[in-house]
Amino acid sequence: MQKARMAEFFSGNCIDAYKELGSHPYGDGYRFSVYAPNASSVSLVGDFNGWQEGATPMKRRDGGFFDVVVPGLPQFSSYKYAVRSAEGLHLKADPYAFHAETRPATASKTFDPRSYAWKDRAWMKKRASTDLYKSPVSIYEVHLGSWRLDEQGRLYTYERMADELVPYVKEMGFTHVELLPVMEHPFDLSWGYQVTGFFAANSRFGDPNGLKALIDRFHQAGIGVILDWVPAHFPKDEHGLYRFDGTPLYEGGDPTRAENPSWGTCMFDVGRPEVSSFLLSSALYWLKEFHADGLRVDAVSYMLYLDYGREPGAWHPNTYGDNRNLESIAFFQKLNTLAYREAPGVLMAAEEATAYDGVTRPVHLGGLGFGFKWDMGWMHDTLDYMALDPIYRKYHHDKITFSMMYAFNESFILPFSHDEVVHGKHSMLDKMPGDRWQKFASLRALYGYMYAHPGKKLLFMGGEFGQFIEWKELEQLDWFLLLYEMHPDMQRYTAALNRFYTENPPMFEVDTSWDGFTWCNADDRDHSVFSFLRKDLSGGQILCVINFTPATYDGFRIGMPRAGVVEQLLCSDETRFGGSGKQGLAYPARTQDVPFDGHRYSVQLGIPPLSCVYYRFTPYRGFHPRRRHGQKAVKEP
Repeated sequence: MQKARMAEFFSGNCIDAYKELGSHPYGDGYRFSVYAPNASSVSLVGDFNGWQEGATPMKRRDGGFFDVVVPGLPQFSSYKYAVRSAEGLHLKADPYAFHAETRPATASKTFDPRSYAWKDRAWMKKRASTDLYKSPVSIYEVHLGSWRLDEQGRLYTYERMADELVPYVKEMGFTHVELLPVMEHPFDLSWGYQVTGFFAANSRFGDPNGLKALIDRFHQAGIGVILDWVPAHFPKDEHGLYRFDGTPLYEGGDPTRAENPSWGTCMFDVGRPEVSSFLLSSALYWLKEFHADGLRVDAVSYMLYLDYGREPGAWHPNTYGDNRNLESIAFFQKLNTLAYREAPGVLMAAEEATAYDGVTRPVHLGGLGFGFKWDMGWMHDTLDYMALDPIYRKYHHDKITFSMMYAFNESFILPFSHDEVVHGKHSMLDKMPGDRWQKFASLRALYGYMYAHPGKKLLFMGGEFGQFIEWKELEQLDWFLLLYEMHPDMQRYTAALNRFYTENPPMFEVDTSWDGFTWCNADDRDHSVFSFLRKDLSGGQILCVINFTPATYDGFRIGMPRAGVVEQLLCSDETRFGGSGKQGLAYPARTQDVPFDGHRYSVQLGIPPLSCVYYRFTPYRGFHPRRRHGQKAVKEP
């Protein structure tokens, strides 16, 4: 490694260490380099030398690096590092490998990363100038291993996924996909969250060029791709990072920081400069080399707090005497600063489950610098509310209204993610109480509420058509359900909801301040009806009315802050969506000069059961008729 690059590496500022470390084409063969400062010796073993230690010794260089050139070595050759230390001999996969054998095999494989020609220049140019805060963001969360399987029950390749998943996401109207980790991992049931190859695309679906082609196809279809990324921890598999050179090289040396007791994994020591360089290089690798449009950073809470997930007495406070992990805070600030600098227009999101202040605040103002934070509180409160029998919801009205008390403290993504449809939590559809019709009606109302609430949107696969059983990571989604009634109607509604959301700026343009939201009625707990206005920057307004009971209300009065006209645009209870079609505003309704719920005006509407209805609200401008008592036209105050 060159001296300048080595200085960056050991100061924690290297963002492309993968260009020096790992295996790289060199002449007619490959050059290998690994960082193992505490090893007594390292040799290269593989299918080219019978896996014999010492057959291809590596030379020690300054700084604890070992390297060797192997001429005549073809692409896709399998290899490992035979690392000898005081602990003995360990066969380790390459931490910086671009490709790997498919489980249960664990070796790394040589691969030429220069061999893909991108076709997404128009997308990348547009992305760099897009303001995500003022844009629609509707994310379809996907686990590639269980979205679909082929006719023999085998995993799809990246190429077949591009042929089927890309047009499906386009048809459904989502703006982005988010892929559960596509980095190499040994255990299917970890869903990819226990990574051993932080630079290697998952070989279960093909080689790295296949993943690049999938992302490229999404971009050509106008769809962004967010990748889940896991800098918090790694598994203890023998071939992985665990005690890589006979010492805790990537994990912390302090036992209270070295392991995550919740998962039995090792925690990265991000305070160590070379570990910071490793992780920063991994993040920038996916953003730059794979053109990923963002990273959703997993398990941020475990990194931010020294005591998160630990028993009392099993952690030590920082130098200020509190529970913040100062090294992790600095790491996130550096990560986000570099991501936005090196990959303009990306979406950096944190899965952070606490009330940590400033997750999405800019770094120069003391925040972590993420673009968005998953709103876990909103998700839990909302699903707890929806699980209740409607007759009891009036006693828990605040579970819906409370989110607006903090909705603009951060820039949020509203997630109904994979974590909410496993381990006995039921599918999204089966969470809903009541008979079959009520379940579907409640789910449509819930989605309508989510899309109207400030914040970007995320829905896990299967939820769009009403998957009835929990997600099973080893089986494909129950696509056969689309042959039965209600499920295709649910799918049609989700697609219509996405189109409405992306085509109407009041639904997304002002997501981070009260300028884009006004309650019409937040306190009608007896009817469990919620109504509010969403507004855009040019004055456009959408009235959103959600009824979380199976009752139908005729002539239901809703307070309005201004006089104007209300016109129905989309109703979850339409018959084409499987609804009852009992209520509908066939003609525009005018507000009345009747004060209601603290507002000067009001409008009367028919409210369908278990529904969400969107209306265009057009305030009067200048002179308008006030039709009560035959008064003459008056000017709007």
